[in-house]
Amino acid sequence: QPAASAALYAQLVHGKKGLEAVEALGKLLAHIEQNLSRRGTAYLAGGEHSLCSCGCKNHAALCLSLAPQGELQVLRTWFQSMTLSEACRKAADSVLMPKALLEFKSYLQKQPPPCLAMERATSNEPEEEEGSEPALTEEEITAAADAWGRGAAALPKPWQPQKPVLPVEGMRNILITSALPYVNNVPHLGNIIGCVLSADTFARYCRLRNWNTLYVCGTDEYGTATETKAVEEGLTPQEICNKYNAIHADIYRWFNISFDFFGRTTTPYQTMIAQDIFQRLLARGFLLQDTMEQLRCEDCQRFLADRFVEGTCPFCSYKEARGDQCDKCGKLINAVELKNPQCKLCRGIPVVKPTQHLFLDLPKLQEQLEPWLEQSWATGDWTANARYITRSWIRDGLKPRCITRDLKWGTPVPLDGFRDKVFYVWFDAPIGYLSITANYTDQWERWWKNPQQVELYNFMAKDNVPFHSVIFPCSLLGADDNYTLVNHLIATEYLNYEDGKFSKSRGVGVFGDMAKDTGIPADIWRFYLLYLRPEGQDSAFSWSDLMLKNNSELLNNLGNFINRAGMFVCKFFGGTVPNMVLTPDDKRLLARVTLELRQYHQLLEKVRIRDALRCILNISRHGNQYIQVNEPWKRIKGDEKDRQRAGTVTGVAVNIASMLAIMLQPYMPAVSLAIQRQLCIPPDCFVLSHDFTCTLPPGHCVGTVSPLFQKLENDQVEALRKRFGGGQ
Repeated sequence: QPAASAALYAQLVHGKKGLEAVEALGKLLAHIEQNLSRRGTAYLAGGEHSLCSCGCKNHAALCLSLAPQGELQVLRTWFQSMTLSEACRKAADSVLMPKALLEFKSYLQKQPPPCLAMERATSNEPEEEEGSEPALTEEEITAAADAWGRGAAALPKPWQPQKPVLPVEGMRNILITSALPYVNNVPHLGNIIGCVLSADTFARYCRLRNWNTLYVCGTDEYGTATETKAVEEGLTPQEICNKYNAIHADIYRWFNISFDFFGRTTTPYQTMIAQDIFQRLLARGFLLQDTMEQLRCEDCQRFLADRFVEGTCPFCSYKEARGDQCDKCGKLINAVELKNPQCKLCRGIPVVKPTQHLFLDLPKLQEQLEPWLEQSWATGDWTANARYITRSWIRDGLKPRCITRDLKWGTPVPLDGFRDKVFYVWFDAPIGYLSITANYTDQWERWWKNPQQVELYNFMAKDNVPFHSVIFPCSLLGADDNYTLVNHLIATEYLNYEDGKFSKSRGVGVFGDMAKDTGIPADIWRFYLLYLRPEGQDSAFSWSDLMLKNNSELLNNLGNFINRAGMFVCKFFGGTVPNMVLTPDDKRLLARVTLELRQYHQLLEKVRIRDALRCILNISRHGNQYIQVNEPWKRIKGDEKDRQRAGTVTGVAVNIASMLAIMLQPYMPAVSLAIQRQLCIPPDCFVLSHDFTCTLPPGHCVGTVSPLFQKLENDQVEALRKRFGGGQ
């Protein structure tokens, strides 16, 4: 932007023409041209246009009109694609049309000439190319060699918590929840990565760090979703809950999700805790009673709460919006706002009638909510989207929120005049975290009424954020019973399927119960979903990319390195780790691996799960390169010095493989266990340190080494793409 401003100033104020006017932009345009060309992406910020591309388009319009025709071909292609966007076209027209340029010229004439401090100071130091390795210091190399030499004795002993897991004085006590999946359907891959798999990866990491960790989840079983599903399947709501709770549990078991407890919300503890919070809110004046207009089906003789009504979304005109939320635009909806509403049960046209309900007085609770939020944001790790969504709710002004529904299936409201109603699922469901923990241990309050000792991590997709960052905290703050509130709110964007969305009704996409029927192991699914994890923006599952990542990253990179390291020990040294005499090059490798290990820790401590996975793959790349450069298979046939070198390279490589087994455990637990068994890694070494140490010393015996991964073939993947592409 500063360079574009200088170019505009040169053209409009100084009257410069052609290349002379865009001189300040030359290097920057060349840089963009080079990056677009090298990365092969359609837009500046990746696979879709963004504010970045839209803003750059106006500046690009100026210089492309002046640059020689044969230059900047990739940038011109990008410019043409951006021109197809109506928003970009309007933005450009507002600045670059003749009348607008005249107005802009008179504005610029009143401004001081732009000063460009763009040129780098002249230096004799070589410039590091993008993607090159950071330089290592002598201190880092020496420290890495020292840590290596201390061996396994320097590692902390793995922590084994007692059962049930309870907070421990003086330890870091981590409580992890993932958004409770609705019991009425089978979770698809996007649901799995957004909640349980992300939380599981972090929980496993916490345990490897010896942090005292409890991970709870369960099915959300009350509300209209269950009642409507029961009607569809001709079962009672309780039968639906029993059926789908078992389906969910089986799916998560297959995906190797390491819950400490997986429960459900249809329990006596749920009723007891939810009603207690309600009574405390009522006693403290945080509940309102009001009449609201609601759709009623006269044929069914019932008010139509939430999913009992469908119609056209008032915001985006999606024709199958529900009475609580639009699946297409994600906006929350009051059912009476729907256009062309229909009763989901009989397809009759409902009428609007008044009904009495109870409301949580969010405006009154805002004075407690805001200072708590500021403190949680200052001390905790909230994802950017979680902060943004929460701020937008507060900025738009909090309004009283209805917490009751005209339903039969739910937690009963314990108040005269409302005993024929139940709690609204979004008041009731997050309380499920507490009741599920209570079903795990009768000492549940040591987790949930102990903010001084417990750190709470909530994992969810972004559509669940307001309920966890505004409504649920307000309920607990208003109840005023020393509740543990969320410290770290981790929200993903959405995972799409190929070039569209998952759809159970249209048979599009892979759902949890189908993944095991593909013949692809659970750990491959885990790896690819975590590799794709939509941390900063939406991402998309792709069969071609799954095949590519399996064959390149897992088979040729990670699996190839670990298999070679173990095989060299077996083939050249009789299955026993040889003596190692480290050279300066070896010590530099130790330092390089240590840097990646520490980066892995920094990222996972901030719950940047996808990015931390890249550190594992980087280490195995370093290992493969190390083996290729040193060629132990050739040196083992040489003289004593060469054989010693082959031994050192093999010993260092197999120790890197041992460390990778531990780093992999949060991501691919079955593969991690296979490596542990093949290399006979001592159980006491299965703990994560910040240092790379020699855990398999000379004389350590490895077991039988075999390949960890299998190649995915194109015809196999094409058959799966077709099978899951619709109509299954």
